[in-house]
Amino acid sequence: MTRLVAPALALVALATSHTAQARQQACVAAADLGDTVLYAMPIAYDAVSTSCARQFKVDGFMARGGDTFINNFRARQDSAWPGAFRLLKTFMARESSEAGGSDADMTAMIAALPEESLRPFVDGLVGQMIAKEIKPDSCSKIERGLELLSPLPVDNVAGLMTFIAELADIKNPPICATIEATGK
Repeated sequence: MTRLVAPALALVALATSHTAQARQQACVAAADLGDTVLYAMPIAYDAVSTSCARQFKVDGFMARGGDTFINNFRARQDSAWPGAFRLLKTFMARESSEAGGSDADMTAMIAALPEESLRPFVDGLVGQMIAKEIKPDSCSKIERGLELLSPLPVDNVAGLMTFIAELADIKNPPICATIEATGK
């Protein structure tokens, strides 16, 4: 399950570092985490497709229905970018406050870039991070996981990944508490 969640949450990990201050950092809105999943799925899919090209079966899910599945996410990437970018800015601000000297200057310079200028950089970096983590023996598991997710609408996939992150009580990033409707 970790291999399935990791690619979807890769953008979350983009600017995190494991420090004692993780508990004190600003929380991330569940909606922004969901947007990050929506945004990152096509990037993760492309990284998996490239890294696992030799491992996938010619009649497996990736060959039969992978493109159809991921095109639903691609259609939502533009609308999901603002939430993913807010999540990214949370970490950039934290990193900037923790970093000194040139690291802080570099973070400030990147944060000052217009969103659309930063987007290709984020895409490339996240894609490389994911590709680096994929091991050949995990390709069939990833394919199976994607096939299991494929009947779900994209919002449900994003919501499920966010729910799993909440259940796992992830601290870096912490997810902001949500007020649930009680129906009263």
